[in-house]
Amino acid sequence: MGSRTFIEDYFQAMDQVNRTLSRSDVARAIDLLYEAWERDGTVYTMGNGGSASTATHFASDLAKYASVPGKKRLRAISLVDNIPLVSALTNDQGFESIFVEQLRPSLEANDVVVGLSVHGGSGASEVGPWSQNLVQAMALAKERGASTIGMSGFGGGALRQTADVCIVVPCDSEPLGTLLVESYHVALHHLICGTLKQRIAES
Repeated sequence: MGSRTFIEDYFQAMDQVNRTLSRSDVARAIDLLYEAWERDGTVYTMGNGGSASTATHFASDLAKYASVPGKKRLRAISLVDNIPLVSALTNDQGFESIFVEQLRPSLEANDVVVGLSVHGGSGASEVGPWSQNLVQAMALAKERGASTIGMSGFGGGALRQTADVCIVVPCDSEPLGTLLVESYHVALHHLICGTLKQRIAES
C-alpha cells in the first residue's frame, strides 16, 4: 500500500465513522456529565497508552474549557497523572489495581467514571487480558452507584457491556482501526466539552 492510498483510505474511513457513529450515545454521555455538574460530582477519567493521554486531555478540558464565568466549575481528575502513585500501585498490587485503588477513598454516587480504550477491554496479549484496570474501576463505580461512560472502538468490548453509555467508534479492522479510534476519541471529547459548556452557560 502506497502512502497516497493509505492517506485516502484514512480519510474515507473517517468519513464512514462520521456517518455511522451514534449521536444518541454522545448526547447521553453529555447528559451524565451535566448531571454531575449539577450535583457537584467529580468526573474521573482513565485509559492506557494513547488513551491515557486522551484521558488527561479530557479531564483538563472538562475542568477548564467547559468552565463558564460566574458558574461553578466541574471537578475533573485524570487517574493516569500521578506517576509515583501509579507505579507504587503497580509494584505492590499489580497494574490492574491502578485506577480502582485511586477511586476507593473518594468515589461517590454523584460522580462519573469515564473509561477510554481502543478495544474496550476485549482481547489479550502475552501478558494477559487487556485493560483490566478499566474493568475493575467500572465495577467499583457500579457498586458505589456512580455513573459510567465508555469510549471505545472494535465493538466496544467490556466497556460496552458495563458502562451506562458507551460511545463506540465504528471501526474494527487494522491497520486503520487503532489510529482512527484514538483520533476520534479526541474529536469526541472536544465535542462533549463544547456542548457541555454551552449547556452550563444556558443553565
